[in-house]
Amino acid sequence: MQAAEVRKTGKLQLALAWSIAGIPLLAGVYQTLVNAMKLFQ
Repeated sequence: MQAAEVRKTGKLQLALAWSIAGIPLLAGVYQTLVNAMKLFQ
């Protein structure tokens, strides 16, 4: 049996991955809140 190779993810790669996933997520949440506020006016 061979030992599994462990690779560390760099901070820049981690930040890039989170921004790729996080920016569209935050934009969707923002649009949902804007549209929801229209219901309460």
